Amino acid sequence: MAFQLLLTLVVIAVLCIAYVKKKYSYWANYNVPYLEPEFPFGNFKDANNISMADMSTKQYRLMKDKGPFFGMYFFLRPLIMVTDLDLIKTIFIKDFSFFPDRGTFFNHKDDPISAHLFAVEGNYWRTLRTKLTPTFTSGKMKLMYPTLKAVGDNFADFLEQVVDQGKELEVKDCMARLTVDIIGSCAFGIECNSFSDPDSRFRKFGTQVFDKPRHRGLVRLFLRLFPEVGRSLRIKAVHDDASDFFRGIVKDTVEYRQQNGSTRKDFLNLLLELKHSEVPLSMDEIAAQSFIFFIAGFETSSSNQTYCLYELALNQDCQDKARKCVKQAIEKHGGLTYEAVCDMAYLDQCINETLRLYPSVPVLERKAFKDYKMPNSKAIIPKGMKVQIPAFAIHRDESIYPNPMVFDPDRFSPEEVANRHPCAFLPFGEGPRICIGLRFGMLQSRVGLATVLNSYRVTPCSKTTIPLEYSSTAAVLQPKGAVWLRFEPL
Repeated sequence: MAFQLLLTLVVIAVLCIAYVKKKYSYWANYNVPYLEPEFPFGNFKDANNISMADMSTKQYRLMKDKGPFFGMYFFLRPLIMVTDLDLIKTIFIKDFSFFPDRGTFFNHKDDPISAHLFAVEGNYWRTLRTKLTPTFTSGKMKLMYPTLKAVGDNFADFLEQVVDQGKELEVKDCMARLTVDIIGSCAFGIECNSFSDPDSRFRKFGTQVFDKPRHRGLVRLFLRLFPEVGRSLRIKAVHDDASDFFRGIVKDTVEYRQQNGSTRKDFLNLLLELKHSEVPLSMDEIAAQSFIFFIAGFETSSSNQTYCLYELALNQDCQDKARKCVKQAIEKHGGLTYEAVCDMAYLDQCINETLRLYPSVPVLERKAFKDYKMPNSKAIIPKGMKVQIPAFAIHRDESIYPNPMVFDPDRFSPEEVANRHPCAFLPFGEGPRICIGLRFGMLQSRVGLATVLNSYRVTPCSKTTIPLEYSSTAAVLQPKGAVWLRFEPL
């Protein structure tokens, strides 16, 4: 009896080993270069311990010279990372019909607020994208600008009160307050008052989504690779209290506007107009789109301004040039007007160089909608496989950007940009699924940075962490811990 049990266990073990070996031979069978996996995690053993930016950069540097793409494994599931810029352009643009979806996990039934524009797929995404695009034109940005500028003025007053003759400030906190108030006002028409109430619920839940996501690295990867399994298990992507808060805010605001016949030139008003279109949006769908507008606009712009001020503090010559640019535009246009913030070329270069060094999403993803034969290869990307594009690693590749760790805004002069591959810079993605709110994000960053640079010199202090480390738990690229700088009135 004991012998039979032992024999059975041996047979099971042999079969399991054979099964694992077969799974891990996927890329070898196609003669595709691949990273050697480690059972059971594949190539993602460190996903809970280091940031996605650092992990993907390590993978990229090991394999970028092996060919235009290479294979990896998440547990037993194969996926592919693309390193060649021409192939990235093909996937994002030319062959977009094969890769129209990001494959981001959402659960429309159990977690409706997760079914937003960034995540949803197929015809629903196309319809929604078409309907929402008009709200992000330059004309709509100009209409929203007075609301944004009013928050910028509050920010200037706040800095004047707290800085006095010079003070060390936690920059991540300051910029988060600014962007929370801007998005709250421009999206919902609500005064968040983060400068007087740093613990406002808008800020609390906005921060929670990124700093303390519901799931950590391995689970997030699992949900992206096996979304159907996650939905069948009724797994949620957003914390319940955050979901309840944003859905409640939208419901209350919509009811107030309908009862009082009030309108504002904001994002929520456009969604309300869609509610009565031929393909009406439900209240949950309106809440989901409002949620992603708030979350994405709050975090990406906040982080960009934080990182930019950090780099300008370490590179005073660049800061002086940026300040000169800001002051000339303000003088030319008679204040910090919409025309002025759109006429700050060098500041834009600083923002873009910051986005190069610190893209909010370090790894972009696409999911194959149908089987795809990789160009000049026998490899087949089957329907459902995830394709990763390592934006962070590409942005720091010295063969593309010489001395990549040096903060150099001149990389984004018109001449330099024209000479560089369009897919060498991917902070907003590329192709039809490029970030819909990039104009608004840039506008926020210009206002925040111009407000600081016009009145203050920013320098490192004893609390400044050099170099920065990145959080392994945050859902996007965030500094690990606080970012302290000294503000000195000019």
